[in-house]
Amino acid sequence: MADLRVNLAGVELSNPLIAASGTFGFGREYGELYPLSVLGGISCKGITLKERPGNPPPRVAETPGGMLNAVGLQNPGVDHFLENDLPWLRQQGTAVIANIAGNTPEDYCAMAEKLSDSSVDMVEMNISCPNVKQGGVQFGTSCQGVESITAQVRKYCKKPLMVKLSPNVADIGEIAAAAEAAGADAISLINTLTGMRIDIRTRRPIIRNNTGGLSGPAVFPVAVRMVWQAAQRVKIPVVGLGGISTWQDAVEMLLAGADALQIGTVLFTDPYAPIKILEGLEAFLEKEGLHSVTELTGQVRPW
Repeated sequence: MADLRVNLAGVELSNPLIAASGTFGFGREYGELYPLSVLGGISCKGITLKERPGNPPPRVAETPGGMLNAVGLQNPGVDHFLENDLPWLRQQGTAVIANIAGNTPEDYCAMAEKLSDSSVDMVEMNISCPNVKQGGVQFGTSCQGVESITAQVRKYCKKPLMVKLSPNVADIGEIAAAAEAAGADAISLINTLTGMRIDIRTRRPIIRNNTGGLSGPAVFPVAVRMVWQAAQRVKIPVVGLGGISTWQDAVEMLLAGADALQIGTVLFTDPYAPIKILEGLEAFLEKEGLHSVTELTGQVRPW
C-alpha cells in the first residue's frame, strides 16, 4: 500500500486530507457518520476572540458549480472552543488545526497566545478579514498587510502558523512570499472568491450581506493556478484548497504544488467525499507505482 502520510510544518498527518474551516464545524456532526480519524486533520470553524452571532439571513445561496456564503464567522469564541470543543476533538485521532479570524492585530495576537498554551497542533490564520484600524481594508490583500499581521502574530504563536491566503489579489506569488518572509510555517490557499447573485423578482441581492464568498467546483481552476504560482515562490509547505471534489481533483492539486489538501464545499453534497477521495488517491498511487503521496507534489510539467 502506498504511504499517504505527509508532514505539514512539523505536524504529522496520516494522509493529506484536511476538512476545510467553515464546512465541518467542530466535527461533531460528521463524527456521527464515520470516525474522524479517517481525515489527516480538521481545520475547525473560524473562531474569534469573543462570541459572534454572524450575519443576518439569508446568508447562503447555491450558484452554478458552487455556493455563496456570508455567514459572518458565527462562532462561540476562543474560550468556549478551548473549554468545550478542543477536549472532544483531541479524542478523535486526527490533527486539530485552529482557524482564527479578527478585525484587529490585537485580536489575532490574543487568540494566538491562548491557543499556544493549548493542545491544538497548528494555527491557521484567516487574513480575509477587514482591518478596522486601516479603514476596513482586508489584511490579506496587500503584501504589506500580510507581512505586518503575520509578523505580529508570529511573536505570540508558539504553534506552527499557517496563513490562509485570499485569492482577491493581483499577484498571489508576492502575497505568498510576504507570508513566508514574515515567519509563516505554511500557507493555505485559496480562500473564497468574492461573488454576488441578484433575485430578479425582488431586485435585491440573494445574500443579505449583498456579497459573499464563492466556493465549490467553479473556483477549482483558479485555485489550481494560484497554488501552482504560490508554490513557485515559497519553500514552506503549501496546502491547496478550493473546489476539490474528487480524487482526480486531489491529484491535480498535488501536482500543482500542494503538500496537503483541504476539502470543504463538497461535504455539503456528499459527507462521505473524504473517504471516496482517499480510496481513489490510494488506488491511483498504486497504479502509478508510487510509494508515497509526497511523490506527486509539484510534479506538473509545464509546456
